[in-house]
Amino acid sequence: MMKLAILPGDGIGPEIVAQAVKVLNALNLDLSMTEAPIGGAGYEAAGDPLPDATLQLALDSDAVLLGAVGDWKYDKLERHLRPERGLLRIRKALNLFANLRPALLYPELAGASTLKPEVVSGLDIMIVRELTGDIYFGQPRGISTLPNGEREGINTMRYCESEIRRIGRVAFDIAMKRRQPGQKAKVCSVDKANVLETTELWRQVMIELSAEYPEVELSHMYVDNAAMQLIRAPKQFDVMVTGNIFGDILSDEASMLTGSIGMLPSASLDENNKGMYEPSHGSAPDIAGKNIANPLATILSAAMMLRYTFNDEANAVRIENAVKKALAQGYRTADIVTDGCKQVACSEMGDAVVAAL
Repeated sequence: MMKLAILPGDGIGPEIVAQAVKVLNALNLDLSMTEAPIGGAGYEAAGDPLPDATLQLALDSDAVLLGAVGDWKYDKLERHLRPERGLLRIRKALNLFANLRPALLYPELAGASTLKPEVVSGLDIMIVRELTGDIYFGQPRGISTLPNGEREGINTMRYCESEIRRIGRVAFDIAMKRRQPGQKAKVCSVDKANVLETTELWRQVMIELSAEYPEVELSHMYVDNAAMQLIRAPKQFDVMVTGNIFGDILSDEASMLTGSIGMLPSASLDENNKGMYEPSHGSAPDIAGKNIANPLATILSAAMMLRYTFNDEANAVRIENAVKKALAQGYRTADIVTDGCKQVACSEMGDAVVAAL
C-alpha cells in the first residue's frame, strides 16, 4: 500500500486538495491517505506552522500532497511562527532539493495567456529549481542594528559544489527523458555569473557535469536575460536549471505563459524520488471558501506524484488526459474562462476531471 500524507494547509488549500483526493480515489489505487495541518492551520492546531506530528507523518509517508500555506492574518506573528516557515522547514527536513515545475500550454488555453497565441502555442518547458540551498537558507542572515542605530538586513547566497552537481544531474537526466526522436536534448543553465561568485561556481560545475552527458546541449543564460527571453521567445527552452531564488521567480513567470498560475503543478524530490507535490500558486486567502479556485494544478501535481514517486506512468497519463478532456469539453474556472466556455466552480472542475477518467 502506498502511504500518502495529505496537508491541505491554508486559504484555498483545503478546496483544491479535496479535488485532487477525489481524482485519486476515482483511480481505485492501493493508497492510504492521512491528513494533517501545516502552515497557519498548523499554528492554530499546535502553535507551530510545522507541528511535530505533521512532520512525523511526512517522514513516515511515501509522498506528500500539499495545498498551500499562508494568510494575511498571520503576518504579525513572529517570523519563526509564520506559515511559510513551516513550508521551508518541511522541505529541508525531507531533503527535497529538486523542484520540478513544468510549464505546459494546453491548446485550449492558448487564448487565456497574456501573450499572443503564436508565441506560446506548443509551449512545453521543465524548470528544475534547486530547493534547499541558496539565499533562502544561507547563513548568516537576519536584521540587526548598526552602532549608529541604523537597521541592516542580511541574507547570504551560497552553494557548495555537491549541491550544484546533484541538481544539475537531475536536469540532465530529465532532458534525456524528454528528448524527442531526431532531436538533441537541451539544458539551459540560468545564473548571474558576471556579478555573483556563487553562480560563477554554478556555471563552472555545470560545464564540468555536461561532459558526462554528450547527448545534451548545454547553454547558459544570465537570469535577467532569461526573464526577458521567457516572454520574447519561450519555446526556445526545453529544460531550464537554476538556483533557488532565480527558480522561484522564473517559474512563476513561466506559469503565466500557460494562461494561469492555477495550471502549474510542481514536484519536490529527494535523492530517492520521495516527493512533496503541490501547486505552484499560493493560498489566495482573498478567494478562500468561495469554491472558485482552480484545482487543476493540484490535480496535475497528483499525476506527477504517480509518475515520479510511485512509477505509475499509466495512471499519471490517465489524469493528464482527463484534464485535457475536461478542458476540451469547455469547462473553465474563473481564472481561465474565455468566451464560449462554461465557467464552473472548483468542485465542479474536480467532478469534470473524474467524469473524464
